[in-house]
Amino acid sequence: RIIQCWGAIEPGKKNSLEEARKAIEEYGFLGFHFHPIMEHFAVDDRRYYPLFELIDALGAAVMVEVGTTGMGAGMPGGHGAIIRHAHPSSIDRLAADFPNLKIVMAHPGWPWVEETTAVALHKGNVYWEMSGWAPKYFPGNLKVDMRGRLQDKIMFGSDYPSMPYARILKEWQELGYSDEVMEKIFHKNAERILGL
Repeated sequence: RIIQCWGAIEPGKKNSLEEARKAIEEYGFLGFHFHPIMEHFAVDDRRYYPLFELIDALGAAVMVEVGTTGMGAGMPGGHGAIIRHAHPSSIDRLAADFPNLKIVMAHPGWPWVEETTAVALHKGNVYWEMSGWAPKYFPGNLKVDMRGRLQDKIMFGSDYPSMPYARILKEWQELGYSDEVMEKIFHKNAERILGL
């Protein structure tokens, strides 16, 4: 069942502020999802701060992809995509500049997993969802930190239909986390963080 949805908005469009306001106030969207690599911008680019100011004022959240992507991989010039746009340092600065904005990092953040972990731990308004990767391939330190110091920051994400739920759920169970940690990751953290 779909409870709420994330919108996608191109920050450089002339009417992005109007569209963002409409999505939150009229349609009840949860917030906005940004894919910095494919949208060709970094979230700490101050040209787009008016959009983040509005999202913050509306009490909505943002989800920002962090780490590399398979899109454009192996193509000449990576199809023009700059993977550095999805570096966690951009989220670090955005979180510092907008301390009340709820920011959810999407995916494990490879190859910058340790830096992504540092941002999640350092910034109280930054959280992390784990879609896009099969759980058995999560980096080792991340697997350890999710059951320890990150357990109140991590949220389940499926990336369905790329990976079937049966596989994802089986691999999460195989990580061997306690029921308490699994409840946080699978629903309690999202309920608390996103107000679901």
